[in-house]
Amino acid sequence: MGQRAEKQRRATYADLEAVPPNKMAELVRGTLHVFPRPAPRHAQAETELATELVGAFGRGRGGPGGWRILVEPELHFPDPEAPGEIDALVPDIAGWRRERMPELPKTAYFELAPDWICEVLSPSTEDYDRGEKMPIYAREGVRNAWLVDPIARSLEVYALSSGREWTSVATHRDAARVRVEPFDAIELDLSVVWAK
Repeated sequence: MGQRAEKQRRATYADLEAVPPNKMAELVRGTLHVFPRPAPRHAQAETELATELVGAFGRGRGGPGGWRILVEPELHFPDPEAPGEIDALVPDIAGWRRERMPELPKTAYFELAPDWICEVLSPSTEDYDRGEKMPIYAREGVRNAWLVDPIARSLEVYALSSGREWTSVATHRDAARVRVEPFDAIELDLSVVWAK
C-alpha cells in the first residue's frame, strides 16, 4: 500500500525575505520562485528602456510626463486562493499614471496595481513570466503589458480586454522605430534597447 503524500507547506512572505540578496524572489499562490540575478543583456534592455521612458514620461523631457516609472518595484496583491496571504511580484519595470498615484507609498512595496508593466524575458524566466505573472497582472487590472526579449530582439505589446484577458496588440523587432501604447506620444528606437 502506498503512503499518503505530504501536503506541501505554502510559502510565506517570511520565506521570501529569507532569500539571499544575490537572488530574485517572488511569491505566487503560496509558491516561492527564486531566480538568479538578471544576465547582462537582460539588465541592459531593462535599463535602456526605463531610461527612455523616465525621461519622456517621468520627467516630461521630450514627452508629456504624467507617469511614475520604476525599475523592479515590489507589488503586493491579495492571493484569492488564501485569504490573508499575498502574491508578491517584481516586474522589471512598472508605471503608474500620476493621477492614480500622486504620492509614493510609505511602505517598501506597492498595493496599487500599475497601469503598465514590462517584463524582460530570459530563458530561465520566460515561461514563468508568461504563465504565472501575466495572468495575475490581468486579474489585478493592469491595462498594458510589454514583454521584451533581448535575445530575440522583440517587443510584444498587450492590452487588457474587458474580460480581464490579454489581447496581443503588436510585436516589433530589431531596430524598429515604434509608437506603442501607453507611451505612444513618443517614438521609441528599439535599437537602443538592444545596444551592445
